[in-house]
Amino acid sequence: MFTETKAFSGFSVDDIPTAELFYGSTLGLRVTEENGMLTLHLGGGGTVLVYPKPNHAPATFTVLNFPVADIESAVDELVGKGVRFERYESTDERGIMRGYGPPIAWFTDPAGNVLSVLEV
Repeated sequence: MFTETKAFSGFSVDDIPTAELFYGSTLGLRVTEENGMLTLHLGGGGTVLVYPKPNHAPATFTVLNFPVADIESAVDELVGKGVRFERYESTDERGIMRGYGPPIAWFTDPAGNVLSVLEV
């Protein structure tokens, strides 16, 4: 039944205009708005629905991963745009975890949802 459908995922935020600015301007994604919700247009044709939720609680897990060829450059570029990377026991001073799979660094959107860049 689902082999012919174009599935997508989604997550909530507490402020659609702030999310649109972050995903569009800071991350550089193409973002469209319809019916008070956003669609993030990802490379390869994928989409993610971002919807408002008045009692939004940030996801405690990674909701969106961005594969990159060079994690050092990606982290530098995002830091230059004001993104702050999370620091965990397993990450280095830049917020990059190495040695447990591909190098990965986590950050949050303005609503507190966890995103990552990971080197592929």
